[in-house]
Amino acid sequence: MLLAGCSGDAWITGGELIRPGEPTGTITVVNGTSRVIDVILISECGASTYGLDRLPDTVALGSGQSYSFTVSAGCWDVDAGSVGYGEARQRLSVAANGITEYTVTD
Repeated sequence: MLLAGCSGDAWITGGELIRPGEPTGTITVVNGTSRVIDVILISECGASTYGLDRLPDTVALGSGQSYSFTVSAGCWDVDAGSVGYGEARQRLSVAANGITEYTVTD
């Protein structure tokens, strides 16, 4: 079976942002667009999907605003966008104790 190597529901959710016992870093998503970003998906690079929206229910990023996520160090895929408008995707490498900034542009 194709999904035999996946654990739990990581293939749907994109995996946990923090893996126990691993060093962490930060992904900061900056809205450099003229639209509101209301969805940010983050998944481990090896996941088969970007997973679910990681923004809290009441959070949306206006132009110039940012939101930070603590994640385990390593490779992450980030998909940020506006419902009904579009999205932008980026693969990021996050260093332990580092901050990796991703600015979404029009």
